[in-house]
Amino acid sequence: MSIIITAQLVKELREATGVSVMQCKNALEEAEGDMEKALIILKKKSSGIAMKKADRSASEGTMVVRESDNKTLLLVLHSETDFVAKNSDFTTLANKLTDIAISEGIEAMKAKSQDMINEIVQKLGEKIELGKVEEINGSILGSYIHNNKRVVIVSLSSGTKELARDIAMHIAAMKPAFTSREDITEEDRKKVVEVFEKEVGESDKPEEIKKKMLEGKISTYFKEQTLMDQPYIKNPEVTVETLLKNNNAKLISFTHESIN
Repeated sequence: MSIIITAQLVKELREATGVSVMQCKNALEEAEGDMEKALIILKKKSSGIAMKKADRSASEGTMVVRESDNKTLLLVLHSETDFVAKNSDFTTLANKLTDIAISEGIEAMKAKSQDMINEIVQKLGEKIELGKVEEINGSILGSYIHNNKRVVIVSLSSGTKELARDIAMHIAAMKPAFTSREDITEEDRKKVVEVFEKEVGESDKPEEIKKKMLEGKISTYFKEQTLMDQPYIKNPEVTVETLLKNNNAKLISFTHESIN
């Protein structure tokens, strides 16, 4: 005896899951009209759907930054397209994962994440994967997030939250490769020297002038790439290092993450 799958049954299953009409109809047919079995079938299939998309690139996505007491949590969730990254189901998922990471811990969230992700993969038809998840601790934390695509979190041992956020905004704009000159390794310097030696070598200037040109280019490059030496974007008259000293503040660390 064949089971008649009514439009109302399909509608109810679709409202409960958000997946396509055809997926709901097929699941109900396989479950012989049993709604609970159909839900199980869809959940089972969602994992398979996610696996089929595993080789696709998920280079878009969104970021969530959540501040709580003396810690800030950063969570990155990737999608294939910017269209899905702005979808309410996707952003809700990112926030739910963040809530779990805060309340239960990052490892507990990761253990639960794949089932939650698979459900939204089935619904949106696109590869979704969990990206970086990090907890930043400190007495003074400030964060800056730009279009949910670039985030910087700064930790200070002294100073103010507003100062930490201003420095985070500066880092997002200027993208320093190093925090201070002490962070520049011999290998870093060697690579830069090789680049500028080639550039200077093409000049017809005397060797002594070439040597000074090379030193000048190397010095300028590292000043531009080192946070403490960079002119502060809100007041180029002072460097970031001077800004910190003027506010009796000390930088502990910063985290810089971006999508694309």
